[in-house]
Amino acid sequence: MSARRRPLAAALLAGGLLLAGCGGTAEADGGHDHTAGEAPATVSGPSNPYDGLYLQSPYQKPSFTLTDQTGAAYDFAAQTADGPTLLFFGYTNCPDICPTTMADVAIALQSVDAEVAERTHVVFVTTDPARDSPEVLGEYLARFGTGKAPAIVGLTGDQGQIDAAQLAAGVPLAEDMGQQHSSLLLLYGTDGEASVAFDAGNTSRDIAHDLALVAAQ
Repeated sequence: MSARRRPLAAALLAGGLLLAGCGGTAEADGGHDHTAGEAPATVSGPSNPYDGLYLQSPYQKPSFTLTDQTGAAYDFAAQTADGPTLLFFGYTNCPDICPTTMADVAIALQSVDAEVAERTHVVFVTTDPARDSPEVLGEYLARFGTGKAPAIVGLTGDQGQIDAAQLAAGVPLAEDMGQQHSSLLLLYGTDGEASVAFDAGNTSRDIAHDLALVAAQ
């Protein structure tokens, strides 16, 4: 993330988690309560080893079960416990932020050591379950395969399940039929905590750098 983008991200994160409007601009959602107050995120500090957004108060990996692109039940916490995990909430008709984020993830996975890529789980949870069926998710996410890492897992469910998953992850509930959704890509370690996240200001290089760090911990 470039130095000129960091003050803006810091200001937005200080007020709350970012909501991204696909086809629009990112804005802060001050109404969401991640823990007991504001979103615990910063982009600076002497103990920050990351190129992404440093979460001084780590996000805890959520527990939820949704339906994957094969139609099977997918227990997020259990099935991602053995490696680094990238979690993103978005929708397949998004024209910009979602495909750009998934493309950055795919490039990052091609950039890291094969052993790291093979251990990494990437999970995309739809914010538009009315349109994003398992079949639609499968077709969409197949575009971002790398050949090195496991296939990206796409998850859907009913609206109540999707809302519960977002709340469990600590991101704001999507609005406008899922088109206004969190822009954060969360990176969890095997300890079940995310100390770093990425937004639209980050690059595939940032993701690759921080993924290697988290995988080594």
